[in-house]
Amino acid sequence: MCAAAASPAHARPREPGALQAAFAAAARRYHVPESVLLGVAYMESRWDTHKGRPSVSGGYGPMHLTDAQTAIEQSVWKTDGDALGDPRGDGSRPMTIPSTVRIPELRAIPAALQTADQAAALTGIGNEQIREDPAENIAGGAALLAAAQRELKQPVSDDPGQWFGAVARYSGADDASTAADFAADVFQAIRDGESRVTDTGERVTLAPEPRVKPLTAQTATMGLRAAESSGTECPSSVACEWVPAPYEKYGRARKDYGDYDVADRPSDETIDYIVIHDTESTWDTTMRLVQNPKYLGWHFTVRSIDGHIAEHMHTKDVGWHAGNWYVNAKSIGVEHEGFLADPDAWYTEEMYRASARLVRYLAHKYDIPLDRQHILGHDNVPGMNTAGIKAQHTDPGPYWDWAHYFELLGAPFRATADADGGEVTIDPSYEDNEPRYTGCGEPGKPCSPHGSDAVRLYTEPRQDAPLVDDVGLHGDGPSTEGLNDVGARASTGQQYAVAGRDGDWTAIWYLGQKAWFYNPWDDPAAVDAQGWVARPRPGVRSVPVYGMAYPERSAYPRGVRAQPVTPLPYAMPAGQSYVIGGVERGEYFSAKSFDPARHKVVRGKQRYYEIQFGHRVAFVKVNDVTVAPSRGTDRVSPAGTSSPGAA
Repeated sequence: MCAAAASPAHARPREPGALQAAFAAAARRYHVPESVLLGVAYMESRWDTHKGRPSVSGGYGPMHLTDAQTAIEQSVWKTDGDALGDPRGDGSRPMTIPSTVRIPELRAIPAALQTADQAAALTGIGNEQIREDPAENIAGGAALLAAAQRELKQPVSDDPGQWFGAVARYSGADDASTAADFAADVFQAIRDGESRVTDTGERVTLAPEPRVKPLTAQTATMGLRAAESSGTECPSSVACEWVPAPYEKYGRARKDYGDYDVADRPSDETIDYIVIHDTESTWDTTMRLVQNPKYLGWHFTVRSIDGHIAEHMHTKDVGWHAGNWYVNAKSIGVEHEGFLADPDAWYTEEMYRASARLVRYLAHKYDIPLDRQHILGHDNVPGMNTAGIKAQHTDPGPYWDWAHYFELLGAPFRATADADGGEVTIDPSYEDNEPRYTGCGEPGKPCSPHGSDAVRLYTEPRQDAPLVDDVGLHGDGPSTEGLNDVGARASTGQQYAVAGRDGDWTAIWYLGQKAWFYNPWDDPAAVDAQGWVARPRPGVRSVPVYGMAYPERSAYPRGVRAQPVTPLPYAMPAGQSYVIGGVERGEYFSAKSFDPARHKVVRGKQRYYEIQFGHRVAFVKVNDVTVAPSRGTDRVSPAGTSSPGAA
């Protein structure tokens, strides 16, 4: 579901430097260190104003002051085209979930979601001004910080380190670990310094103060609860709580159970992927749903307002989240509170940071490469077959900032070759890249201009050319500008083989076609790369492409039904190349019964290459293709051997 909030009146146009000046003025007025005020706002909003639009938790403005009641009244909650398919993605045991989900009424709004009213009372500024005027919003945030400092009986000091407890209180977290983690991130930003151009086009800078020493012990006196973290598998660097999804029966049939399948990964199957989702609902609704045995389950959820993490099942178990059973069996699902169609529902900085710490830890634990063919968006997961393509989801959508996320993962996207490398890594400037989308609120209507991680792909090197086609989504028709249409879209971090260049345009091989994107030398939308690519073996016109890497029929033992290996409605034509992400051995996890003793992993001899085929990844059989370096022969093969042919 997505929230389409009514557009409030915008604040008056801002002069250059006005936002930076507003932070300085509010800091002086309320005697809060300017670095503390800037640091808190950076974690809450990255200093964006969001044009008066509310976050998923009802927050407004650079300081994320919350007014959940107003946000609810301004918003229309409805589905908006993000497919509702089978989250299990297993044809041998299909699962359906309700086509609509009712958002329960918020009967009691907690104080953490009413901070705009608190700020208004402290400052004498009207609630509407607090929500819509960035300068007044900053003043309200400063007043709240000063009030928290007084309540904690701490000195109103020029030393930023004395404000650790007030910053932790500002987070609104109801448990000590999450509050402390939020404050720690704020002070890390203060020590490191930050600078960026905001959504108003203004550069705001937080000068580094590396000698600041926060008094972290202040949180011990705040009286916050201890989260129930026993049993979680989170790293110590995040605040994590155990909110279990049920593994229980709800009917008489063996298949009537939820919300996941008990397994023994990585002993029985390797974990090769982490899938990034957004919840398409609020935190409270999400927690209710994941604890319903008739719904579905995933491994972790990250909260927007403060980065708090809930774990719902052990990573050894198989969640039902990706809509592709092969990917489910080989992945960990991480949900994020938010709405893909509403960028101003805010994937907050604290959410990004907490999620990145979790994913970095999981990737290291399970030896998962930090690249876009292993850290997948749900929108990068392929359909299992032709029927499953349209049912696949499109979150976290084109407003998720993959470049920033991978910087936080410690794996930023960089050029790895010159222009002759034979590959490109998509990498537009998020803030400046604003492709036109439709359908954020009403079908067919334009979305508000907004930064995006994606570039649009055309049939010819000109912007009035038709978009490339996705036959699985549209048949013979062209793709569209719809927010949920991934048929002509390449996203940050995805790598493709170069198919040609024409002035400011670059062509890539994409879904069996030559696809062009605008890539001017003075404002590039991609960086050059090199690696290994798959091509159809000599003598064939094309080879099939699959949405899973299942074993051959002869590998299935008695009592386990052989699964069909059906090609998708695409093909890899001769003369084209596709970037390889890795080698997969054909496997199938058979789990049709509540009794884990009946579960079985089937392993075959057939091997596959995972490739970046379109916006979604796909698989080709190793014996259908040849492997070659995109340029040169001095790199290690995807099979981990010195010879690509040995894979």
